[in-house]
Amino acid sequence: MKAITFTQHALPIEDPQSLQDIDLPVPTPGPRDLLVEVRAVSVNPVDTKVRAGTFTKEPKILGWDAAGIVREIGAEVTLFQPGDEVFYAGSLARTGSYSEFHLVDERIVGHKPRSLSAADAAALPLTSITAWELLFDRLGVSEGSGQGKCLLITGAAGGVGSMLVQLARQLTQLTVIGTASRQETADWVRQLGAHHVIDHSKPLLAQLQALGIDEVSHVASLTHTEQHFAQLIEVLRPQGRLGVIDDPECLDVMPLKRKSLSLHWELMFTRSLYETPDMIEQHHLLNRVSDLIDQGILKTTVGEHFGAINAANMRRAHALVESGKARGKLVLEGF
Repeated sequence: MKAITFTQHALPIEDPQSLQDIDLPVPTPGPRDLLVEVRAVSVNPVDTKVRAGTFTKEPKILGWDAAGIVREIGAEVTLFQPGDEVFYAGSLARTGSYSEFHLVDERIVGHKPRSLSAADAAALPLTSITAWELLFDRLGVSEGSGQGKCLLITGAAGGVGSMLVQLARQLTQLTVIGTASRQETADWVRQLGAHHVIDHSKPLLAQLQALGIDEVSHVASLTHTEQHFAQLIEVLRPQGRLGVIDDPECLDVMPLKRKSLSLHWELMFTRSLYETPDMIEQHHLLNRVSDLIDQGILKTTVGEHFGAINAANMRRAHALVESGKARGKLVLEGF
């Protein structure tokens, strides 16, 4: 099967050796595995971080988001049959999805939205799971709740932000405030449903007060948490909740104490890494997202289509992600 791999540590993405095309054997499903013929993938910041931060002498396949068709199932699989169209975000503990065929545990797979192409569906799993778990599991918001409360989302134009804005606007009564620093990304966040958009390159509290908002009840910090940390504490109301998904080198949590603020980490790979008892919740939530897409309540967040799945196109996609200027998700389709 065709696959895209890297073998050398931390090569700049412009180097042709950073990602390479290779042929590998088709893998064999384990008891709860699906063998998926991959039709499309999308690129996430975690893809670039793993490539830059992993030393390996053997070819390693990156990638987690995928959409495709089930071709074989393991002996204990009960949720899917060969021929089912699926989408999923995979596991950090297993081989990535930049390959023609891919093994994935059925408990973290959902049925692909019927109304979407493979490319449009591949943009959704990792960001949908992250946004859903952050909003409902970590920040403790309940569907239909949130009236009179505000959610501030920093970096709202990225992949996770694009889904979080929609979920919060469509499934809760929170006032949704997104941050973006460019006109193009600010317009994108508004189109997704944010009530307000402010600029994270300027003081946050003054901009909120100009909107008549003195404090927010929830913050989802999706990027540059260290840079904004003091301001996020400032704008949170006493007993507010702060959710974080990025990788700050260090956070001093003591300033949270005065306001009794709570800090919540979200990593969508936790359930699959530890095979937690509730691992199947990712199957259920992906099916829910699929239904919401088909009902027209949510929409895909594709920002740009990079063409066929090959090393050259993947290097271009990684370069845009690393630039920090990507809007929505970057997708590739077909080997």
